[in-house]
Amino acid sequence: MSNKDFYETLGVARSASDDEIKKAYRKLAMKYHPDRNPDDKDAEEKFKEVQKAYDILSDKEKRSTYDQFGHAGVDPNMGGGGFGGFGGAQGFDFGDIFSQMFGGGAGGRQQSYQGADLQYAVEITLEEAAKGIKKRITIPTYEECDVCHGSGAKPGTSATTCSTCHGSGTIHVRQAIFQMQQTCPTCHGTGRQIKDPCMKCRGEGRVKTSKTVEVNIPAGIDDGQRIRLSGEGEPGMHGAPNGDLYVVVHVKEHKTFERNGLDLHCEMPISFAIAALGGEVEVPTLDGKVKLSIPKETQTGRRMRVKGKGIKSLRSSAVGDLYCHVVVETPVNLTDRQKELLEEFEKISTGMERSQTPRQKSFFDKVRDIFD
Repeated sequence: MSNKDFYETLGVARSASDDEIKKAYRKLAMKYHPDRNPDDKDAEEKFKEVQKAYDILSDKEKRSTYDQFGHAGVDPNMGGGGFGGFGGAQGFDFGDIFSQMFGGGAGGRQQSYQGADLQYAVEITLEEAAKGIKKRITIPTYEECDVCHGSGAKPGTSATTCSTCHGSGTIHVRQAIFQMQQTCPTCHGTGRQIKDPCMKCRGEGRVKTSKTVEVNIPAGIDDGQRIRLSGEGEPGMHGAPNGDLYVVVHVKEHKTFERNGLDLHCEMPISFAIAALGGEVEVPTLDGKVKLSIPKETQTGRRMRVKGKGIKSLRSSAVGDLYCHVVVETPVNLTDRQKELLEEFEKISTGMERSQTPRQKSFFDKVRDIFD
């Protein structure tokens, strides 16, 4: 795990709110996403750092642990914390403390570590979020080394018992009146030492590779929500289970619609004539166009509802609505005849009753009240 400060990685203050952390993460994840930076190793590494920082800081418990203990509190090699949770303060296993105090012992165990959870960002359109879609993503992972077959030792050799912990995977540290048990710094809890490591995997027993995973993104998913794929994270070590893969969904901004929960909103420009006289207009939806009746004397700002043309709920059969916000459009590039007709309309409208112009009436009444 990199020792770079997670707050510094995301470019936020230590007092940043959850929303500020999320916004910073989304901006950086988009910037360094592998799909936008093909074959760019630096961008790939920065993307991983951003993902790791967000995984810690977006989780209240992990963030609290990190704020208190730093990287030692969330490093899986320092007492079982890391992505799988935090198992003990400053790398100490308090269960083993009492075992030591009352006569128990570790007894030659070999620790195994669950694989780290992975996080991957995928970008989809609003249409895909509304209807659901299957996406195939390629993620980095590990596989068993085909040279040493997972042992980590050079073919023809084998691992030996750790000389520091004598195979227990732990050492004892005395602080004041307590004798505490800590992961062995030499073998990192495995109880074994590899003096002649495999040249291909450098003693890890596994090598980096990549795999393709199909993700079923359900209809109704919203921006920022995560999908958990159990067991699709990094492989565990020494027989431990794999971690999980969390796919974070980002929904692209739509050129027409804005989402608010299950509802969609859009701006609907109409002509002055339609606004005054009423009529029928076509409005877009995610399922195609529908006709909408505009009542006469419609004003800018009026909100018109198209029932059932929003987003389907992720967890129920409920469906949102589409709200069209009316904007009476002022025409441009008028022809001479159009100008002539409008000028004639303006002349015959002089002295128009105030009941015919309710907004003007309200405005001038407010002005008169100010000066009176």
